[in-house]
Amino acid sequence: MLAASKREVLLERRQYNPDQSALWDKLSLAQKFAASSLNQYGYDLAFIRSGGTGSLAVLVRDDEIATVASDGDINTSPGISIR
Repeated sequence: MLAASKREVLLERRQYNPDQSALWDKLSLAQKFAASSLNQYGYDLAFIRSGGTGSLAVLVRDDEIATVASDGDINTSPGISIR
């Protein structure tokens, strides 16, 4: 029974979400690799901010925030708050 519930959770997480797909398309290759590794720990891509130095991907897991810079650098303590 436990294996069936784990499978249902995995299938639910794999459902197609067009908004998420559009966000993933905007990431650099390095960001995609870094974000997918964070995704394995339960982080979900929330939004992307563009600036003069490139884009910053923001991922959220419960009350935790992580960012991924354009070059793929991960920061799990970015010191930002989301309203």
